[in-house]
Amino acid sequence: MTRRGLLQATAAAALISAMPSRSHAQSSPKRGGMLRIGHSGGATSDSIDPATYAAGPVVTAMLGGVCNNLAEVDADGKIVPELAESMEPSPDAKVWTFKLRKGVTFSNGKPLTPEDVMASFNHHRAKDSTSGAKAILSEVVDIRKDGEAVVFELKSGNADFPFLTAEYQFVIMPANTDGTLDWKSGIGTGGYTLESHEPGVRIKLKRRPDYWKPDHAWFDEVELLTINDATARQNALLTDQVDVINSVEIKTLPLLQRKAGITIEEVTGTAHYLWPMWCDSEPFKDVNVRLALKYAVNREELLQKILRGHGHLGNDSPIAPANRFYAADLPQRAYDPDKAKFHLKKAGHDTLKIELSAANAAFAGALDAATLFQASAAKCGIDVNVKREPDDGYWSNVWLKKPFVTGYWNGRPTEDSMFSLVYAKGADWNETHWSNDRFNQLLLEARSSLDETKRREMYHEMQQLVSDDGGAIIPMFSNYIDARNDKVAHGKLASNRFFDGWKLIDRWWSAA
Repeated sequence: MTRRGLLQATAAAALISAMPSRSHAQSSPKRGGMLRIGHSGGATSDSIDPATYAAGPVVTAMLGGVCNNLAEVDADGKIVPELAESMEPSPDAKVWTFKLRKGVTFSNGKPLTPEDVMASFNHHRAKDSTSGAKAILSEVVDIRKDGEAVVFELKSGNADFPFLTAEYQFVIMPANTDGTLDWKSGIGTGGYTLESHEPGVRIKLKRRPDYWKPDHAWFDEVELLTINDATARQNALLTDQVDVINSVEIKTLPLLQRKAGITIEEVTGTAHYLWPMWCDSEPFKDVNVRLALKYAVNREELLQKILRGHGHLGNDSPIAPANRFYAADLPQRAYDPDKAKFHLKKAGHDTLKIELSAANAAFAGALDAATLFQASAAKCGIDVNVKREPDDGYWSNVWLKKPFVTGYWNGRPTEDSMFSLVYAKGADWNETHWSNDRFNQLLLEARSSLDETKRREMYHEMQQLVSDDGGAIIPMFSNYIDARNDKVAHGKLASNRFFDGWKLIDRWWSAA
């Protein structure tokens, strides 16, 4: 799986509760009107085939408008049944049974059946599948029908499996008679029908009158315009060409904030910036060197200068404040030259010289962040040589290939998926080459446990371990930032992705 495929499969950052937005709904929900969306990430190669979904307008249209999933993440970050009526695990969490909701139909009138669900998941599991979500389902051994229910059998217990069914690739579409997926029809069980799709240009949706959710899908029509340029997207909002835009540039926020009738929507998600170092390579083998580098980072300065305050301080763990089992009581690691020098000396060094590979391909402002790190580390006796790498080919030629690099993660739906993908012993994307026996033991135990109290305790200890012993310097988490005019309104925002968890089409309404 390529880094691009990985990012496509993990664009959802963790599935979490929303931070309060700058404003909440100004009116009660009502039917009617048109929602116009200015969207980044569109391309002429876009397809409605779920196996190709990335993070563009097709996902917003299909996930939040045309289709539904077995389960979804609500505004409080909880996993709740959607097309499923119930989600029941076996005692060992190796078998999950999803009983389907009765009375649900596709927009062509066809009733939802277990065969449709099976086809929707098997579309990604097929041997010849190139889906970015194939790896997510690697633990699924079998999917079978049991009356009006669908049963998933896993290789090992996974208490978080329902969260995975809410991933954007796993929208439910009808099955063909041969068991394959009929994605070409563009038919779903959602509140809207796909009227037209011009890849990389626009998508038009129309509300269906027989939607099974009576208190959702408020607009009569929805139009999604691909506007990849951030300045053009902002201008479209300011000139009333669209009602809402995503991925607002931090540097232009003051302009939008001064404009009457414009509201900034900001939530803290799981996206984080980091500097991973190889724990099996000198000088990073010594945990004291790793700790010295962690104390040599001025996190507050990075948050203010790189993100302009639009984020949250990191604590060298990939689990975000918005995650379900976030260890909020762990002491925040601060910039401390004395502690950095102490650990450096403990490792047998009076000074240290290292090379950090960086490129803005990792994240916007990555080179500036590296330069700030260089300056703060210099006061700790650490000489950081920032090597500027080419943006082109960074993820294939530098990331995972050099011992100290710049990185970025969107985060994952659950603590287990983030830890398993990047921090477990032997994981393909263990970018720090870190291996901790206690951590790996807890990882297996927490994954299969259905006891929430025990899981919280285990994930708490794991966050402590990765923060103190791990090889990732994680100075900050970034916010998702959207902007809207006063013609549309909403309730409490979800923060698992931008655009209300990509569900604004299903959840928002007209305020005009």
